[in-house]
Amino acid sequence: MDTFIQQIINGLVLGSMYALVALGYTMVYGVLNLINFAHGDVLMIGAMAGLTILNLLNHVAPDLPGFVKLAIAIIGAIPVCMIVNVLIERVAYRRLRNAPRLAPLITAIGVSILLQTFAMMIWGRNPLPFPQMLSTDPIMVGGAVISHTQVLLLVLAAAAMFGLVMLVEKTKMGRAMRAVAENPRVAGLMGVDSNRVIVATFAIGAGLAAVAGVMWGANYASIQFAMGFVPGLKAFSAAVLGGIGNIYGAMIGGIVLGIIESLGAGYIGDLTGGFLGSHYQDIFAFVVLILVLTVRPSGIMGERVADRA
Repeated sequence: MDTFIQQIINGLVLGSMYALVALGYTMVYGVLNLINFAHGDVLMIGAMAGLTILNLLNHVAPDLPGFVKLAIAIIGAIPVCMIVNVLIERVAYRRLRNAPRLAPLITAIGVSILLQTFAMMIWGRNPLPFPQMLSTDPIMVGGAVISHTQVLLLVLAAAAMFGLVMLVEKTKMGRAMRAVAENPRVAGLMGVDSNRVIVATFAIGAGLAAVAGVMWGANYASIQFAMGFVPGLKAFSAAVLGGIGNIYGAMIGGIVLGIIESLGAGYIGDLTGGFLGSHYQDIFAFVVLILVLTVRPSGIMGERVADRA
């Protein structure tokens, strides 16, 4: 039972990070009908920006509490990622809105490679240690262990998801986003500035990815220039699993994917003598994804956004 609780906790932590990134994918798809495959590298930029801020704080203000330093790193990484993602939309995607779908897809892959190259030039190709800002003393939960960093990650993820839901459901910007997602031409006739809504969508998604990136580094204590590729691919899979275009589906898909990975690595890995252990945990997530999409191609919660006219 202790092992089960531990794997559930690990899955919730991992799934929360997937969900934060998946929300960026699903929001952009819902509003623009575009898959931004460079979004995983925005997570990487957030982690690198957070590390740079932490190193600067450790140099100029070493006596600041670790929690304060980590909070400043997250707050500082968010606008960096927002600027990067807005520039990506403005330079790479805006002119391709009416192009065949293959064109923005290839462009997104090119932008991803470009971001990785720039990051390698700025921060180097070797893995970088991410300093531990919070206490390393474990917290016991029913025989399982969770760290202070993981508790903070869960709280931040829950707060970010709740804030996004309130934004989309209760604010004027949220209504504009839903209107553009439904039909951008009709929304424009009703006075909605589609360009402004799309830029805001990219910025909000980047902010969520920045939080995930900094907390990814804090949780795993190491980052590098290509770190965003696999989490980005899994987050996209989580968005598809939950129902691409549905923010609730992205949250559920991320959590489900994280729990599947953890349970698969913990239990099936033990049954196979470690042959299918943590090094092969990607297998479990993608096998389940294939099975779900075979039975229900629209994902767990289906497609919420209507087809474009």
